[in-house]
Parts: sequence; structure tokens; C-alpha cells
Amino acid sequence: MTEELDPVIHAPARLRVVATLATLAKGDEVAFPRLRKLLDMTAGNLSTHLRKLEDAGYVQVTKTHEGRVPATYLALTDRGRAAFAEYQTALTNLLKGAGHD
Repeated sequence: MTEELDPVIHAPARLRVVATLATLAKGDEVAFPRLRKLLDMTAGNLSTHLRKLEDAGYVQVTKTHEGRVPATYLALTDRGRAAFAEYQTALTNLLKGAGHD
């Protein structure tokens, strides 16, 4: 039985987003500008990928204000953490099986 790699996570940019968010402790979040800087992505590109991850229920996006300035915070949901763990397992199994034939 071959495990499928989650196509939502598998896109390189989204994989980088999820992997980065997975390094945060459960319940922690990161500000959008910080994540953008860490990943060296444009705001528009990061927003597009975050929307797909949010639609899948993998990322929680919290929009608030700090004073009069809008602020966006991001966190991996429990569903996102589980999906990333399954992705890692599937990828590991795929790589282990690649040498056997």
C-alpha cells in the first residue's frame, strides 16, 4: 500500500510554511511579517499559500489590531499538525521504499 503525499502540503512553498509553523510550540503563533521574512516570500505569495492552508483547516489566521495598526498572526492547527506528521511519515516511507525493487 502506498501512502499519498498530501497535495495541500506538498507544494514547495506550503511545505516550507507548514514546516516553519510546526517548529512553534502548540498554542504559539507568529506574526505575518516575521514569517514572511523567515521564508523570504512576498506578502502576496505568502498570503496565497496561507489561504489554501487555512481553507484546508491546517492554519489558523488571527487578524487583530495593535493600536491602530492591523496585525495578522499565524499558527498551525491541531489538524495541521496531524496532517504534517502524516506527510512526514508518508514521505519517509516513500523514501525508504525507493531503494527497493
